[in-house]
Amino acid sequence: MSEIQKVYKHDEIINNIQVPGMTLKGNAGLPISSERVIRKKAIFFVDANNWYHNIKLLFKPSNISIVKVSNLICRNLNFNLREIRWYASIPDIADGEKEYFEHMHFLNTLEKEGVKVITRKLQRLANKEILKKKRNMIDNLDLCKNCRQIIEASFLDLADIKRKEKGIDVWVAIDMIKKSIVDNECDVCILISGDADFVPAVNLIKEAGKKVLSAFVPFGYSSELRKSTEYFVIRKETLTKCFRDYEKKKEKRNEKKK
Repeated sequence: MSEIQKVYKHDEIINNIQVPGMTLKGNAGLPISSERVIRKKAIFFVDANNWYHNIKLLFKPSNISIVKVSNLICRNLNFNLREIRWYASIPDIADGEKEYFEHMHFLNTLEKEGVKVITRKLQRLANKEILKKKRNMIDNLDLCKNCRQIIEASFLDLADIKRKEKGIDVWVAIDMIKKSIVDNECDVCILISGDADFVPAVNLIKEAGKKVLSAFVPFGYSSELRKSTEYFVIRKETLTKCFRDYEKKKEKRNEKKK
């Protein structure tokens, strides 16, 4: 058996099925299981807001194909991909037409790729909530009096502090339970999120005898969530193979080598 066919586990974290900091050849950093079993049906549940805000630290989120990410994971873990469900908030058109139409175009592209898109409108924070959140953020900064005044003034113009995503995580959790336990549509729930709010749902599904895996980028990945599931870290080198135009770029590189 070659080295890349072994199932690796981190000694300190039982659930980890990826070696932190290690890239296995030929499979974009994901492990290949040596077990030959009937392929389990898998459904992906993508917490799009959580995914977006962490992916953008590496790449432009819309450049990454969630279909390629999902297929890569299923191919390497020998799962039968049944569905990809994308849970997202929709910005208000009043907050900016450009942002709104770009977002809607992206969701339309996902649907054309066969992704099930579930949406909910972003809700505005009340004025008291805005001030409370702003104050808490500023209080956590070590600022002199003059700097504090400048920061407070600039915070009044921040758009995203006035909006919040509400209900998406609850929606994802309910659908995970429904799809796996109630409707029995999958054997494995694969959660693309780093949010610890999903831990109660994860534990409930596991108690019912179904499998839950989580996958996320290295940062923004809750240790509580990782302890509750088998998990794998989606590293930068993996994401580069999941660019929408990866094949075209690869062809161009090969042509230059000739």
